[in-house]
Amino acid sequence: MDIKTVGVVGAGTMGSGIAQVLAFSGHSVLLHDTNKELIDRGVKSIEKSLGKFLAKERITQQQHDAALANIIRAEQLESLKDVDFVIEAVFEDLAVKTGVFKTLDSLCPPSTVFASNTSSISITKLAAQTNRPDRFIGMHFMNPVPIMKLVELIRGIATSDETFSVTKELAEKLGKTPVEVNDAPGFVSNRVLMPMINEAVFALYEGVGTVDAIDTVMKLGMNHPMGPLALADLIGLDVCLSILNVLYEGFGDPKYRPCPLLRKMVDAGYLGRKSGKGFYEY
Repeated sequence: MDIKTVGVVGAGTMGSGIAQVLAFSGHSVLLHDTNKELIDRGVKSIEKSLGKFLAKERITQQQHDAALANIIRAEQLESLKDVDFVIEAVFEDLAVKTGVFKTLDSLCPPSTVFASNTSSISITKLAAQTNRPDRFIGMHFMNPVPIMKLVELIRGIATSDETFSVTKELAEKLGKTPVEVNDAPGFVSNRVLMPMINEAVFALYEGVGTVDAIDTVMKLGMNHPMGPLALADLIGLDVCLSILNVLYEGFGDPKYRPCPLLRKMVDAGYLGRKSGKGFYEY
């Protein structure tokens, strides 16, 4: 299957990053969100990112211009009815994602492959809401998408070998390294990462160390490029909480219980970089 046109649903940080790498690799990208302002913001983010690559001479002016020319603003979800492949990157909420896929399922031909960029929600559960569970897969990109090489490819219980092969080939065309994992809460990445972040929040909550102390220990002692609390701010504390809730509910294991401090900060609107305040101020 030759993937030429890709629909990206969600023009936030992840969606715009995914749209950028698709457009740069020569795909025609229809970028959709709930209103024009959000789409425009996503396109501006792409322009800024490509501009940085251009300034550093990592891409040419021709590549920069061609990538931007490949992005089409799609204000209506109906505009995606003829795409070959769809990548969903909306908020990490089962009901929201289900609504998107049910609508797309009624619009797109049976040949269209559906992929979710979910970081923790069951691919099997999402796929079951459509009439194409065999053509449904998880495609979990890492943030920032234009920089990070990894893409987790998550097989649902009904994902076909053909769908997996097509998706793997697409990921490789984007210059990514696809890694196959099976459907389980948090997959591999967040099943390992989120308990570490949560434990760092508990260490702060219990007064074991300051924000700076905890992050410095992990950076200098464990050779992590970024401390877990700074990373939580980058991901979004609301996203971290949502993933931990999926892990906690999915496994029924108290080791995944979100720290009360994390819940309190999300309740206060301290979501990290996107709100200007989290464990750090921005």
